[in-house]
This record gives sequence, C-alpha cells and structure tokens, in this order.
Amino acid sequence: MFAVVRTGGKQYRVAAGDKIAVEKLAGEAGDTVTLGDVLLAGEGDSIADASKVSVSAEIIAQARSEKVVVFKKRRRHNYRRKAGHRQSMTLLRITDVGEGKKAPAKKAAPKKEASEEKKAPAKKPAAKKAAPKKEAAEKKAPAKKPAAKKAPAKKKAD
Repeated sequence: MFAVVRTGGKQYRVAAGDKIAVEKLAGEAGDTVTLGDVLLAGEGDSIADASKVSVSAEIIAQARSEKVVVFKKRRRHNYRRKAGHRQSMTLLRITDVGEGKKAPAKKAAPKKEASEEKKAPAKKPAAKKAAPKKEAAEKKAPAKKPAAKKAPAKKKAD
C-alpha cells in the first residue's frame, strides 16, 4: 500500500520500508512518529479513503542537508557578499502504511513533580500589602512654590 503525505510544506509518496528525508521533526533517533496529513492512499490501481489511513515512521537520524552557497554581487560597485546555509532535516524510515492502525505512542517520562504535589499539602502564598496610593506619593513630594512677582523696573533720572 502507498500513501501521499504532506509534511514540512512538501508532499512525499511513501510505502512501507521507504526512507525519506523531510524537514526537521521533533524527536530523537529511534522515536516513532505518525505522519497525520495523508492526502491520498491506495494499493495498485485502486484508491482508498485517505482519512482512514495512517502512516507511521521511525526516526533514523537528525541531520543537516548539503550546504547552499548564497552569493550576491553588484557589478562595478565593489559589492560582494557570500553566505552559506545548511537546512536541518530528519531521516525517516516508513514502518507502516495502513488503515486504522495507530502508531505506538512515545513513552512519556514519569512526572515526579505532580506526584510530589499530591503528597505535600499546598501552601498558600502570604497576602501582599497593597501598593501605596498616588495620594501618599503626592504628600511626600515637596509642593512647588509659586513664582515671586518682580517689581517693575524704575526709570533713572538723568
């Protein structure tokens, strides 16, 4: 049986046993993932209902693809920029393409924090005092004095 799945913005035609390189997926080598976005499924010439088909895969490795060189140049302007980029990718081995079969879920680590909280009674945080209001801040600030009026200048008699 084959299926067309979409992951990382690209579409792949896969069958059981295929190895593909896709955009980076969360997980480590040996983990099992389910590719949920199945667009088309079938066997031979017949096409099956894609909504009922699930594709499970095993992560082989987390790797990086080949380097892509980005080179920019503007003639007669002494402008040259060279940069490189390596895209992260995940190597997958398709383990199963089938109807109604669910991939085994990843083993979840036991939550120690949750079990400790159940055993120990929860303490309520102490109530905090309210922040001082603006009125108190205004009282502390010195009041501005009104500007003194200047006396008019006297004319000198010659």
